[in-house]
Amino acid sequence: MSNRVIEVRGVPQANRQARVNELEALGFTWANLDQEQYWIDQLVVMNRGTYQELEEASRKLWAIFDKAVRFVCGRHDLYQMISIPEVLWESLDTTLMNEPGLLSRYARFDFAVSGTGEIKLLELNADTPTGYVEAAVATPWMCRQYGVDSPNEQMAKRIQEAWAVERPDTAACVAYGQHAEDSGTINMLVRHSGLDITCVDCLDLWIDEGIVRDASGRQIERMFALYPKEWMAVDDGGDALAYSMEMGYLQLFNPPHAILLQSKGLQALIWGLHELNLLYTPDEKSVIERYMLPTYNKAVFDGSFVSKSMFGREGGSVKIFDGSGQLEVQDEAGFDTSRLFPLIYQKRAELAQIHLESGSFHLLTGMFMINGEPCGLLGRAGGPITGNASHFVAIGVGG
Repeated sequence: MSNRVIEVRGVPQANRQARVNELEALGFTWANLDQEQYWIDQLVVMNRGTYQELEEASRKLWAIFDKAVRFVCGRHDLYQMISIPEVLWESLDTTLMNEPGLLSRYARFDFAVSGTGEIKLLELNADTPTGYVEAAVATPWMCRQYGVDSPNEQMAKRIQEAWAVERPDTAACVAYGQHAEDSGTINMLVRHSGLDITCVDCLDLWIDEGIVRDASGRQIERMFALYPKEWMAVDDGGDALAYSMEMGYLQLFNPPHAILLQSKGLQALIWGLHELNLLYTPDEKSVIERYMLPTYNKAVFDGSFVSKSMFGREGGSVKIFDGSGQLEVQDEAGFDTSRLFPLIYQKRAELAQIHLESGSFHLLTGMFMINGEPCGLLGRAGGPITGNASHFVAIGVGG
């Protein structure tokens, strides 16, 4: 086995359509998107030592973020600082927080892992991460074909454990049955939960005196939703949904406090607390120093840095600036949420480059946190900014 941190194995097989059909039968129905090859039929293998460090870093960072949320909760000045929509403040203040490590039971860290094994956290999606089917279904499928270990084999079990506690009666996304990725994601989560859960379209929901109902009039009391909570500040039904949560008619999963983890402003707050020697122990500070990037509410860098919205997703709003502060590249495809939410500024981290049959790409490494445990790698191959146009490439763990 090679000692390289990251290496690529295999070449795309000639019978792609047959393999796409096989993945479709497993529940991954968007291996091809709009005549483009979203799934890359090659395997990335991460050195085991690097993976073990990544797993441990994820576990420690998860505790650090949890501690920050408990510091923020109830402090409206800090809600405002990290751009939490005011419509959610009442729910955040009155909803009982989950026990440590379980503020979100379904989340994903995104890391830059360099070619030399340096690990830096880019962001945390603790509210509505996608990529679950790619990681939980397609990645183990690929790894088994190459005889490579996959930590992702545990993902379904972790979901089953998490949802056995939360027990949603409904799972929802926008454009259910039409949007392949989001629909497929909630379908697979429901399948892996082993529960009898109804899937619905968020746009079919209606609220009457705080009671949330689906198109048939069925009352919804416990709902998992791939619906970003920050949109409650701008959507027509946001106030009504917030009222339903405040009154206890609806329990939403992930729970309200996941939005505190979700805000990229929390990363700036954590870094500020670290620099001021507040809240964190010396051991926690060493983890922050090693694995997090300097992050601020203003551009105060000498070298290259990145700006992004506190609630940007899929690369939307991201801009990369060079060492002299000049714009180098920006995302053109994703929705620019900086029109709605303030920016944070983060020191630039370089993504490892991988050379695939279809070209050279930057590799973004995701680590799912399910029921409080790191348990699944997600590879995305794209440009310097990982956006909607990036590809899925499976990551396994070598010797």
